[in-house]
Amino acid sequence: MTKIESKKVRLYVDRQTVFNFLRNLDNLIELLPQSRISDWKSDQISCSFKVQGSYQIGMKHGGEEAPGFLKLSSGEGSPFPFELNITLTEHEKGCEVAQICEAKINPFLEMIVKGPLKNLFDYIADKMVEKFGGEAI
Repeated sequence: MTKIESKKVRLYVDRQTVFNFLRNLDNLIELLPQSRISDWKSDQISCSFKVQGSYQIGMKHGGEEAPGFLKLSSGEGSPFPFELNITLTEHEKGCEVAQICEAKINPFLEMIVKGPLKNLFDYIADKMVEKFGGEAI
């Protein structure tokens, strides 16, 4: 099992607001690198997109515990099974957000995708800071 952790961020908004935003997968497009994404499709509970020069990624809701935890699971078209666990922890200025991806990737594919996935999750963290205000921690 491959584990990829994003940088953690502290957002200056309550975790319920962030949770509500993240649980609607139509909103995920706002957090992705627009110049590297194509073929975007979404509804509130699933989405899929192609990363430039890479794979088609599909995600769907995999479980939640409002407002502190959201799980996204690999969906149709994904090149490997994964779970993206997003935790939202209360903080005096708002909330802290962490993303941890656990994927079943063969060793060869892991060498190719681990770095780009880490960069993608860090990009999403940075876009959350930009959208809600906050800082990396």
